[in-house]
Amino acid sequence: MRAWPTAGWRSWSLGVLGLAAALLGHEAAAQTRATPPTAAPADADAAPTASGADDGLPTLRRARPSAAPIAGAPTTGEETGRSRNPTDALGIRTGSGGNRTSGATARPDPRALTNLLRQRAAPPRRTGSATARIVRPQIQVPPPDLRLTPVVQNPVVGVPLPTTLPLAGLQTPGSLLNATLRRAPLVDEAYAPLGLRLGTFTILPSIQQSIGYDTNPEQVTRQRARGSVALRTEAELNFRSDWSASELAGELRGGYLDFPDNQAASRPNGAGNVRLRLDANRDTRVDVEGRFLLETQRAGSPDLNATVSSRPLIASYGTTVGVTENFNRLQLSLRGLVDRSEFEDARLSNGTVLSQADRNLNQFGLRVRAAYEISPVISPFIDILADTRVYDRRVDSNGIRRDSDGVTPTFGATFALTRFVAGEISAGFQRRDYVDPALRGLTAPVVNAALIWTASPLTTVRVNAATSLIETSIANSSGVFTQAATVEVQHDLLRNLSITLGAGYLASDYDRVNITEQGFSATARLDYRFNRWLTMRGSYIYQQIDSSSAGASFSANTWLLGLRVNP
Repeated sequence: MRAWPTAGWRSWSLGVLGLAAALLGHEAAAQTRATPPTAAPADADAAPTASGADDGLPTLRRARPSAAPIAGAPTTGEETGRSRNPTDALGIRTGSGGNRTSGATARPDPRALTNLLRQRAAPPRRTGSATARIVRPQIQVPPPDLRLTPVVQNPVVGVPLPTTLPLAGLQTPGSLLNATLRRAPLVDEAYAPLGLRLGTFTILPSIQQSIGYDTNPEQVTRQRARGSVALRTEAELNFRSDWSASELAGELRGGYLDFPDNQAASRPNGAGNVRLRLDANRDTRVDVEGRFLLETQRAGSPDLNATVSSRPLIASYGTTVGVTENFNRLQLSLRGLVDRSEFEDARLSNGTVLSQADRNLNQFGLRVRAAYEISPVISPFIDILADTRVYDRRVDSNGIRRDSDGVTPTFGATFALTRFVAGEISAGFQRRDYVDPALRGLTAPVVNAALIWTASPLTTVRVNAATSLIETSIANSSGVFTQAATVEVQHDLLRNLSITLGAGYLASDYDRVNITEQGFSATARLDYRFNRWLTMRGSYIYQQIDSSSAGASFSANTWLLGLRVNP
């Protein structure tokens, strides 16, 4: 095999090394352009092209210095004596002509490579001012003081559907005229009770003890009225489940009003409602409701018409079971109702007992409702209630059969016109036909309304109205047409201080007898919450009933001051 000529091997090696040196020199030039320009040394190896501009392309051979003499011109001694850099980019010793000097090695200088890599790794130099000086005033703003931030109450977005009042409920004006005081006020979240956790239920118990004075605790005529110190004890229990699908909730309340100076006027009262919602599937819902009402008859009631030594009790309780099915925007519901009313015997002032067992009755009803959602803010509906009332005794003390059948069609709508107005309103008529031919049938208009208006974040207005045909024990009278309406305004003076003003109106018209009653009530309540579990409450109640029946009119003023504890 022929040996490779020594001269050829040497020329090929120098060519490869020269090409590598040129490529590394181009990278160094690119890094040099990223840094601010500096004065070039007089003995620089690389120089711009003949045009004077750096085109950024690698150069395979050394360019002449810009100060090199023109070809063919004689060189001066100064130019001849100028020495060039004896070491190239790879650290190889070269002569003035670029050839390797005798005795020099072909191995690169490690220090030259290290300096070159360090120069390539250096980041570009920043120019201009730092951006933190511009951004800091915009993003580093101190947060506002939370104590000065106003707290906005969450607006109420809906109200429960008005339930059918028990049969005897409208015969006790106190249960309607004092409705504003029995409704729980809206409470700021910072002072709202947290309740107790019991399994999957949240329980909110409370107890209230008040002391005050009542000018007419027996609710009799002004001539017979005897004032007394009033002691009221009241307890409430609200609960709600935390289930993922269905729900069980309820509100139970009971109290006792004691008058030490007039024990005959002492009386209990209470009301409650328990609701169970079972979500069978996305479109089917089963509702079960239980309710009760406990009140007392006033001594001057036209239905009692006797001088009693104590106020007889009236108890009404019932249940409702229903199914609701949704067909897109159409909602159909079917509900069955069962209610019972019982009247306690009255003890007269002469010691005898007046039986009221002939007034006990049961009511069975079937309600159908069809609603269509026109838009998310309004859903009109048609509601039809058919019911029958059956007394325990076939005839009453006057020899009259009071069993009756009724039908009540109504038209209305549920609405949420804005974030601040929501409720339900309906109107129709009720027709009742009685079994006894001595009692004529009754037809009366029916209006029901429940409205909540959040006038401002601090003010809430509630309006309720109801009309109905109720039973009576007066001879030759088929029934009583009753109208009731209440309005209530609650305003928060402070986060923990609220004032509630309310008014109620009641009118009763007895059929075929010359008996009419009109009632009015006014209430004022001030609630001051020390913390989540302790509240001081002061209230004033004014009640007045004007009746065409002798001895049935009365007026009373009641002041109460107490403490309410929410464990």
